[in-house]
Amino acid sequence: MSGGTETGADDTARAGEDGTARAGADDTARAGEERAGAERAGPVETVLVRRPGPRERDPVRAHRRRLALEISLAVAVPTALVLLWQLAAYRHWIDPRVYPAPSTIAADGWQRAADGKLWPDVRATLQRVVAGYAVGTAAGYAVGLLMGALRMVRAALEPLLDALYVVPKLALLPVFLNMFGLGEGPQIALVATTVFFFVWISTMAAVMGVAEGYREAGQVFGAGPWQMFRHILLPASLPQVLVGMRVAAGVAVLVIVASEQIAADSGLGHLVFDSRALFRNDVMFVGIVCVAVLGVVFSELVRLLGRRLTPWAPQDRGRHQT
Repeated sequence: MSGGTETGADDTARAGEDGTARAGADDTARAGEERAGAERAGPVETVLVRRPGPRERDPVRAHRRRLALEISLAVAVPTALVLLWQLAAYRHWIDPRVYPAPSTIAADGWQRAADGKLWPDVRATLQRVVAGYAVGTAAGYAVGLLMGALRMVRAALEPLLDALYVVPKLALLPVFLNMFGLGEGPQIALVATTVFFFVWISTMAAVMGVAEGYREAGQVFGAGPWQMFRHILLPASLPQVLVGMRVAAGVAVLVIVASEQIAADSGLGHLVFDSRALFRNDVMFVGIVCVAVLGVVFSELVRLLGRRLTPWAPQDRGRHQT
């Protein structure tokens, strides 16, 4: 009996082991099938959901808020500097005889404007800048257009103009004095020469940078030289040309002020230099402020003109963009 019992127990144990083995094999088979199914189905896709921000939900309001912030910063920074200058002069952190307070400068400038002593100098500088800028822009654009469009003209003139470009323009003032004598001629010629090189370089680079596909499209449609210029080269190059004109506007003001300090008896440059010689630092700073305002206004007028002439061009980065 004991032998039969032991035999039955062994059979039961074997049956249990066989059942466990079969169950483990079944689980392994199911896991393999699941992995194979997953591999056939491919990788699981992840969907990212992006919620619209304030700019997307209300672009007009976002644009107004950004514009208000930009204007606030543009006003706050110079205002803070002026207030700091005023405080430094009031507390005598700086010598007010050398660096007068902004209130003193403003009062003196207002008085000179009311007495009519400031406007002749402003008018003289403005006339010289406008005349020289007009002549230099016209000449620079014409030469840059020819050199950008015609390879042989570029090969003939570029080495000479490159050599003249690196000459400091104020070094040419004695030459213009010998050519035109005293008066307005040397001042206008110096501004025109300076503006010429800036406009020439930007125009030539803009024309040479016109995409070849534009030119090929014009040739396919049978465009002649004038049509090629009118409908392809001019629209494609004008935005970059206007950038050069805007830079030249600011440089023209700098050059005329330096020239008036050397060879003129009127103008803002003469006012600044003469006031410094007489130790009238308040009047000197009035002239400097007028030069800064004139340069900003002149440059902005050229920028606005460029936006009117090239509505297809992108606006300046950081300016009034939604």
